[in-house]
Amino acid sequence: MPVNANPDYVAAEARYHSAQTMQEKIKFLEEMIAKAPKHKSSENLQANLKTRYKKFKSQVEKSSKKSGSGKAGIKKSDMQAVILGKTNSGKSSLLKSLTNTKSEISQNKFTTKTPEIGMANCEGVQLQLIENPAIDSEYFDRGLLNSADTFIILIESLEDLPKLIERTKTSKAKTLIAFNKIDLLNESENRKVSATLKSKKYNYVLISTKTEEGIPELKEKLFQTFNKIRVYTKEPKENKDKVKKERPIILNPDSTIKDVAEKILHSFSKQVTETRIWGPSSKFPGQTVGMKHKVKDLDLVEFKTR
Repeated sequence: MPVNANPDYVAAEARYHSAQTMQEKIKFLEEMIAKAPKHKSSENLQANLKTRYKKFKSQVEKSSKKSGSGKAGIKKSDMQAVILGKTNSGKSSLLKSLTNTKSEISQNKFTTKTPEIGMANCEGVQLQLIENPAIDSEYFDRGLLNSADTFIILIESLEDLPKLIERTKTSKAKTLIAFNKIDLLNESENRKVSATLKSKKYNYVLISTKTEEGIPELKEKLFQTFNKIRVYTKEPKENKDKVKKERPIILNPDSTIKDVAEKILHSFSKQVTETRIWGPSSKFPGQTVGMKHKVKDLDLVEFKTR
């Protein structure tokens, strides 16, 4: 303890020594730096505190990059989207709207202190969705900037967008803007927001987590950011209009009928005697095609086998 230390510094130092995690140590170091005596004889103290602070911050950031997520237990799925936003922008409400996750929702600042994970169902496609703590809080997980395939940048004001975009510029992830709380705006204001985002060529959706307006469109656009296509299959005698659009086969663009068959079962394509197709890639409903035919998103395929 330094000479002439004030009670606030002493209290912060005590909390620092009793801290259980690196994040807590960093937090209380910040308090110590702010409350430390400001005179000539305390210059060494200030320098030591700042050196220790930089060292701890560097250790946390390296650990986050190494783990890929910054939180033990997060195993990245094939398609991962991360929700980014300021405090009270509606991140927890959005996670709840898109998944079955019961996140803590509060008007208090920085309610979310660790990443929250859920699975979003987009017409049978399971997407991993993670709510990152507020970007303007000490709990923000930088590691998720490295692992995400897509960022959902959640805003309720156009003024918030530049700062959030800036934080993601070093990532290769796709970006989808979700402008929240449109239920609080009139029709003219919503048109103005839409026109502004469109003029800047952003991929965006206007939503309300309160009324659920725009949520179905958000799900569809979210899936599209992963650059995958969905192909459904049916039995030869099954009515195509009664096929349940559940658990589609997920493929890369430019995939062929053979790829569809092989995704069902290895070497299955060798057993196929005839293939019929309905949907965007067909010239007419029920067209007979070969194994080299390229499928498109939402195609429906029927295989006949030996």
